[in-house]
Amino acid sequence: MQIDTVKAAYRRYAGFYDALFGPVLQPGRKAVIEALKCKPGERVLEVGVGTGLSLDLYPAGVRVVGIDVSREMLEKARVRVAKRKLAHVEALIEMDAEAMTFPDASFDKIVAMYVVPVVPNPARLLAELHRVCKATGEIYLVNHVRSDNPVISAVEKGLARFSDKIGFRPDFELSELLDGTHELVQLARVNIFWKVMQLRNGASRKL
Repeated sequence: MQIDTVKAAYRRYAGFYDALFGPVLQPGRKAVIEALKCKPGERVLEVGVGTGLSLDLYPAGVRVVGIDVSREMLEKARVRVAKRKLAHVEALIEMDAEAMTFPDASFDKIVAMYVVPVVPNPARLLAELHRVCKATGEIYLVNHVRSDNPVISAVEKGLARFSDKIGFRPDFELSELLDGTHELVQLARVNIFWKVMQLRNGASRKL
């Protein structure tokens, strides 16, 4: 996946993303935000905030910063924030998650929903998540990983050739993510397709 390909895919999706992906992906959004157990005063980074479908799920008292590479998706997120008067949303910024401009240790908690199979370099993304998260912070991912079911796995492998068109890698392997450089604290299945993963933060490796 190349960044220009990702931007092009989500430019196409922007107009109908909420209708097509809203209900399907909402269980994962709810599960991960419940798992975050956010406390008042905490600053949370949401990577791949998209149209902001998850923003009104956060509890009062937190400060949420959302980033995305899609300008079109962010425009819809800003409209959502304005219409719903979501005062806890600190900022929505167009930014590449593999090269964030935030200082080190900027956030108490970080969540990336449906992002890892989309980015060009997942290892670089994870290094950046660790960098901008406080040493005592937590990182949560909601991710599609290749199914253990041989039939579903075969379908995912067949769809992989269309990754540039659909905007993510349907055959993403969990082993690519957990390569020994990141400590998995918890893994929970949302449904047959999606898993919530919690990673322990620590000094990021330079990748």
